[in-house]
Amino acid sequence: MTRLFQHQTLGDLMAGFFDGSMTIDALLEHGNYGIGTMDHLDGELIVIDGQAYQAREDGQLIELTGKETVPYASVTFFKSHHTFDVATPMNMLDFQEVLKTQLQSLHTFSVIKIEGSFESMHTRVIPRTEKPYPRFVEASRVQPEFKTQNVKGTCIGVYGPYLFEGVVKQGFHCHFISEDRQFGGHILDYVINQGHIAIQTVRHFDQHFAIDNEAFMNADINYDNLVAEINEGE
Repeated sequence: MTRLFQHQTLGDLMAGFFDGSMTIDALLEHGNYGIGTMDHLDGELIVIDGQAYQAREDGQLIELTGKETVPYASVTFFKSHHTFDVATPMNMLDFQEVLKTQLQSLHTFSVIKIEGSFESMHTRVIPRTEKPYPRFVEASRVQPEFKTQNVKGTCIGVYGPYLFEGVVKQGFHCHFISEDRQFGGHILDYVINQGHIAIQTVRHFDQHFAIDNEAFMNADINYDNLVAEINEGE
C-alpha cells in the first residue's frame, strides 16, 4: 500500500504559518523519503533513506537530530512502481516533459526519485524568517541561490495533480541532495546527463493538520491570490 503523508498544506505555508508543528522524529514515523521546510522557514528539508537533512541559507547541509520541527512536509515509505533510465542530456523543463509520459497518471500523486549525474544544478534555500511572519511569497523574494557543476546526487520530489493545487504545488516540487551530502536545496533548474528514475504512484494521500497549534486553528487565513503566489514563491 503506497501512502503519501503530508503535514499541513502548502496554502497554509503560503499564508505565513511558519512555526514548526511536528518533530522530525514524528515525521519519520510516516516515511523515509520526502521534502519540506523547517521551523521559521529555516532552510529546506530533504529526507533520504530515513535520514533528514537541512539545506541552510549559508549553503551548508546538515544532518538533523530528529528533535527539530517542521511547519510543512511530505514523506512516504518509498517503493517504486516503475523505473527507467536516461542517458541524453536535458534541462529540467525538457526532462519534466519526458517524466510526465512515464507517470502512471497525471490525476494522482506520484513520488519521484532521480539518482544521477548532473552537468549543472541550481537550487535555492528560503532564509530563516522571524515574527511577525510575512506571507511566503514575500519571504521568498530574498532567497539565496546556489549553483554547482558536475555533481552526482538524488532528486526527491512530489508530483501533485491539478485538483490539489493549494494543498500542494501542482506539478513537480523537487529537492536535491548531493552524493557527498555537501550540497542541496529546492531545485530551480538543472541539466541532467544521465540518471536512474524511480516512480511511486500514490494510492492514499494522508493529509495531517496541526490541530494542537492554537494560532493555526483560530486563524482567519487569507487564501486570496494563492495560486499566483505559489507560482512565484515555488
